[in-house]
Parts: sequence; structure tokens; C-alpha cells
Amino acid sequence: MTGAGGFLGLFIVERLIARGDRVRALGRRRSAALDALAIETIVGDVRDAESVARACRGVDVVFHAAGVAGIWGTWSHYYSINTLGTQHVVAACRAAGVGRLVYTSSPSVTFDGRDQRGVDESVPYPRRWLAHYPKSKALAEQQVLAANSPELATCALRPHLLWGPRDRQLVPRLWERARAGRLRRVGDGTNLIDTLYVENAADAHLQAADALRPGSPVAGNVYFLSQGEPVNCWEWIDDLLAIAGLPPVGKSISTGWAWRWGAVAETAYRLLRRRGEPALTRFLAAQLGRSHYFDVGRARRDFGFAPRVSLAEGMQRLRQWHAAQQTSAAARGETALPACPAVRA
Repeated sequence: MTGAGGFLGLFIVERLIARGDRVRALGRRRSAALDALAIETIVGDVRDAESVARACRGVDVVFHAAGVAGIWGTWSHYYSINTLGTQHVVAACRAAGVGRLVYTSSPSVTFDGRDQRGVDESVPYPRRWLAHYPKSKALAEQQVLAANSPELATCALRPHLLWGPRDRQLVPRLWERARAGRLRRVGDGTNLIDTLYVENAADAHLQAADALRPGSPVAGNVYFLSQGEPVNCWEWIDDLLAIAGLPPVGKSISTGWAWRWGAVAETAYRLLRRRGEPALTRFLAAQLGRSHYFDVGRARRDFGFAPRVSLAEGMQRLRQWHAAQQTSAAARGETALPACPAVRA
């Protein structure tokens, strides 16, 4: 398993261990959480073909969840990890005789900045991508699907907006922006979006792997994954802010102006070679201001995907986790959760 120490990856590993599977993880560094599960860990990078080859020898199925996500950065960074790293995984699976490969992709590979309302997997890749992340993931996804064969059955899963306990990316970044006064409602506040509670995403990965075999409907296919119940984007964000004791988003900006502001910010950062990332980009403006929700019927039909944890239950679990984290931080003499690290899947 690549990305085993990450947000989604750790939940997948825990489920595999719980049902009695032996797990080997490839990670850039050792993980205390993985060590506690007493699994085999190979320290290495998906950009290193030999490390990937060692991780794939003697295994039956590979879950490839490693990657780098984000709205800003150099093309070489995203390409080397998401695209070339996946190329190494595919090659290692073939060389080692691995029978199944499940790839964690993203719905953003189909996003061109316009509304996506109930689209299914027939929606094409866009002519242009708004950020390096979705382009690099799309290229990787195509590699995985093209590799499907009688010897190596492959599939790609597109979980949308993962959230839940242990999140160090999406939700903490929202809280951080809100505390800093940098969060604005984009658009008229009516756009609908899909989300996916992280444990449901982990379940889907195991279900897909179990159904994946040469000649099965899953082999060579791609799947959108979500809770199956679109939510109002800004009402959901306000609910997330309330968990951290933060007020609802008060200020707003039109989608058109957010897009223009994002374009200006991108240009300024490139010309001035500024460090960090812009507060807003065209990709982020479109994600916040447009509707994007998906038809998950194919996943239901082909491998029985059905979210086990409801949206309400997931929010309650997130609330309990946050409260426990705050209690733990207070015991250490801290006043808040640590700032989230650079986004990395």
C-alpha cells in the first residue's frame, strides 16, 4: 500500500488488518501509527522505482493512494509524484506479477471550471485543467486504466472531498482560513457539492479490490465516489466552522470576481516568484463557487458501494474527534490544534 500513513491510507490499512490481511506499506518515512499496527513498512518514495519495486514483490493487490494535492506549485513537483510515481507503481506491479491494482484518483480530473450536476463516468477529461494537481492525476489515472490486462486488473476510484476524524488537510485549512479572516463565500451560496466521509472511502477501496479480477465489470473502469447526497456547499462549510466554535462565513464575493482575482493572484505569484500559495486561484474559485456532484450508480452496481456512515453520523464523529484533540492540546498547555502541514495525500 502506498500512502499508507496518510489520511485515507491509514483507514484502509486499519480495515485490511481488521479482517486479517497482511499489509506492507511504502512510505517516505516511518509512521508511529503504522508501527503501532505492526505492519511491514518499506521506507521509500514513489519517485524511486527501486523502492516501489521492493514494495510490490510478493503481494496480491496494490492500493496506490500516495500523491501530492494542492492548488499551487510547480508542474515538475506534481508530475514527478503523481504521474511518474504512478508509472513506477504500474511497472512494479507488472514486473512482480501483482494481480490487482486499485488507484486513488480524484473527480477534479474532469473539472474545467463549469458546473457538474449529477455527471457520471462518461464525462470526458477537459481540454485544459485549471491546476497542476488534476492534470497530473488525470495522466496517472489514464496510465492505470490503460494497464488493465488479464495479468493485471486495474481500476481507479474518484472519492470527492474527503473529510472526517484525523483530517489534517481540508477541514483544518478551512478553520485556519476562517480564524485568519481569509474565508469568503464565493457565488450566491446556492451551489451544491458532493462530499465523502473518509471511512466510507476506505470501505469502497476494499470493496473495489475484492470485486476486481480480469473480466469483471470493475476491471479497467473508473468510479466516482461520494455520500450520494449533495449538500449546499456553504451551509456545510458553516457546519464545519461551528464544530471549531467559529461563526458562519459572513463576507462574500461573486464567482466572476473570484475568478478574476484568482487569475491576477496566479500571475503575480509567477512573475514575482513568491513563496507559498495565493489565497485564491481560478481552480479554487471555481471549486467554491460552482456545483459539482456526481452519479455514483456505477460503483453501487459493480461492487456494492453504499456509504455505511451517514453525513450526520460522520459530522458527529468529526465533532467528537475535534473535542478530544482540543482536550489533549489543553493538557499539553496548547490552545489550539497545530497548523496543518502542506497538503499531501
